[in-house]
Amino acid sequence: MQEVGVGLYPSVSLLNHSCDPNCVIVFEGKQLLLHAVRHIQAEEELTVSYIDVMATSQERQKQLEKQYFFTCDCHRCETRHKDTEMLAGEEESWKELKASVPKVEELQSAKDWEQMVAVCQATLDKDRALPDNNLYVLKMLDLGMDGCIHLARWEDALQYGARTLRPFQLYYSGPHPVRGVQLMKVGKLQYHQGMLSQALDTLKQVSVLSGGEC
Repeated sequence: MQEVGVGLYPSVSLLNHSCDPNCVIVFEGKQLLLHAVRHIQAEEELTVSYIDVMATSQERQKQLEKQYFFTCDCHRCETRHKDTEMLAGEEESWKELKASVPKVEELQSAKDWEQMVAVCQATLDKDRALPDNNLYVLKMLDLGMDGCIHLARWEDALQYGARTLRPFQLYYSGPHPVRGVQLMKVGKLQYHQGMLSQALDTLKQVSVLSGGEC
């Protein structure tokens, strides 16, 4: 999701944080809406994540301590749930990839799309034997798709984006809006490439996530 401004919402600001929240915040214009992302039991506390949940336990803890000055003790942090999937593959390989992600993000901020895509492609083309659900492979794929979209390299963008869908489903479970946005991007790329049946299937998933019917 992209940050576009700052707003003050006193009631929702009372919600506590969890790295495995049962709600997410979405906006319709200036109106803030709270959406459930899973079944909520009676009298269960409503929670949201103050940060992006697609990060390892260690990275989330560092960010929460730096920005919000507390240590999270939610179940996901205590059990390090999904860390194994995020750090899958040889550690030496993904550590090298991890070091490359901030450099690519700097190129993204500078809107140097050509160099950004070149670095993504060179990094991902190396034979690392890392799965797409590895956190740093996934981030590089997502950055590569974004760069290719800005360069109107639709086929390359689709190749990167299609590889992100299964990992996004793993890390943004339930009707999470971040997963919905990713599906929408890939669906539009499929449509642009004339892959009409695949685009329809992908966009149907967006409708289901948003509570629609297919």
